[in-house]
Amino acid sequence: MQRRAFIQKSALASTASLAIPNVIFGKKPEDKKVRLGFIGVGLRGRNHVEQALFRDDVEINAICDINQTELDKTISLIKGKGRKEPALYKKGDRDFENMVKRDDLDGIIIATPWEWHVPMAVAAMKAGKYTGVEVSATVTLQESWDLVDTFEKTGSHCMILENVCYRRDIMAVLNMVRMNMFGDLLHTQCGYQHDLREVKFNDGKKYYGGGVEFGEKAISEARWRTQHSVDRNGDLYPTHGLGPVAEMLNINRGNQFLYLTSIATKAMGLHNYIVKNGGENHPNAKVNFKLGDIVTTNIKCANGETIMISHDTNLPRPYSLGFRVQGTNGLWMNDGNHIYLEGISKKPHTWDDFKEYQEKYDHPLWKKHAQSAENAGHGGIDFFVIRAFIESIKRKVAPPVDVYDAAAWSAISPLSEESITKGSAPIPIPDFTRGKWKTNKPIFALNDEY
Repeated sequence: MQRRAFIQKSALASTASLAIPNVIFGKKPEDKKVRLGFIGVGLRGRNHVEQALFRDDVEINAICDINQTELDKTISLIKGKGRKEPALYKKGDRDFENMVKRDDLDGIIIATPWEWHVPMAVAAMKAGKYTGVEVSATVTLQESWDLVDTFEKTGSHCMILENVCYRRDIMAVLNMVRMNMFGDLLHTQCGYQHDLREVKFNDGKKYYGGGVEFGEKAISEARWRTQHSVDRNGDLYPTHGLGPVAEMLNINRGNQFLYLTSIATKAMGLHNYIVKNGGENHPNAKVNFKLGDIVTTNIKCANGETIMISHDTNLPRPYSLGFRVQGTNGLWMNDGNHIYLEGISKKPHTWDDFKEYQEKYDHPLWKKHAQSAENAGHGGIDFFVIRAFIESIKRKVAPPVDVYDAAAWSAISPLSEESITKGSAPIPIPDFTRGKWKTNKPIFALNDEY
């Protein structure tokens, strides 16, 4: 097929996707308020609060955090928007259990340290609430099963708040995948490649940047996240990359992860950073970091595709999620924003700039809501992930990224640890759908609403 004819035909297919009736995703929602509660209102949780405040159809009735400073910032944000002050839950680590029992909450959004995600999500689900949980949703394999089992017992939905699934270029590529422009998909690559070495710390008088502290002396994520690098060796943060390609490969909906193998380099990055910035005599220079600087995980899928995931957070590098989507007709690569489609690209064996394709195959969600997303973080994607959660509540339907996605994507972390411990042995990935993946149909981003 000639390039011009192919693009014209594909553009018609893109337009046709707008015609899918919303009724198949649930009845048109009533004009009512969605009542939300938030557990964890540090930097990430406050981002979600801010997005909720942009909506006239949302009430924030309760927030929970044990850090008074973060509570004060959030209350100031809410009152600054002319909203009523929510009820506060701050009486210790388990006060969230009291908050989720309120009868004036439809949904709970959780943005806390990873180890608290599942206990909080399970409590919210048992209380009959829609639950949105930040990434990664789980830390252990048992926690992934706990989420699934709780949903299947209670019927309370759980959405993993994976915002990268809504990135504009990713959704354009998803559009193209669904139009079969790449042919049969064979291989994808992704990862979390983000220099996280620099942290902020508090000397008791004020906050400083460029520090080498973690734990009680640090602020924000460094208070808890760095400890995972001390204790664990595996892909600690897989879902930013894995979520988007899992949607392209229809994982849990016609396809399934089968097994993985993982390998890790030695650990040098954090130690070198501490010595360079804090000196050889700094107490943290004696810490033995277990996490390899680069962890590479390969996954085999039931339909024959492979996925390569890279975790790289402790070395100097520019930010990249390292996406590559490759099929029998060509491939797209995030780094360099390149695309090549055989018979379609301008010259054989030569990259095209993806910009032209992104404009032509822009997803209906972005076409409709791009202006509304301008105030959102991470290039607008935070708007879409919170919108999806809220719209699911309003329609009383399953969220487009559901509990089975939360379980499977997050389980890559403990399974990669097991593979590395066993000399990069293949480790089976459980079927959290218990066979339903064979008949489940894709639901993610199939309309222009959520």
